[in-house]
Amino acid sequence: MKKIFVILLLAGLLSCGGDTPHNPNIPQVYINFTINPNSTEYYEINTVSGWMYLGSVAPSRGIIIYRYSMDEFRAYERLAPNDPNTCGENSRLIVEFPFVIDTCLDVKYSILDGSIITEGYSGYPLIQYNTQYDGRMLRVYN
Repeated sequence: MKKIFVILLLAGLLSCGGDTPHNPNIPQVYINFTINPNSTEYYEINTVSGWMYLGSVAPSRGIIIYRYSMDEFRAYERLAPNDPNTCGENSRLIVEFPFVIDTCLDVKYSILDGSIITEGYSGYPLIQYNTQYDGRMLRVYN
């Protein structure tokens, strides 16, 4: 009886998946840096709803940092999550607050959570990196 329970439990765990399928366009790049978002160097994100672009190593096309609340940040890849090379290697996502726009495909995403806003368009949400904020330093990593 124990063996049957363990087998059923393992089968159930293996069949569970996330809501969003894996995005094959996620760049294979190591992201791990720390900044002080309250410093004058990063004045754009000193306040809630502030955002800015940060550079990154290839194949990343840079990172969008958004201050969601006093204690929470979002970090998004500037590589378009759907058909990233359609407009060439220089295409990037741009912020037109409160949206992030893929100007090549004319797709809008929410800067709040990375979800697609454009009606009738299905695809992947923005590629999001992990953030960790201790009240002083912000770590962005994958």
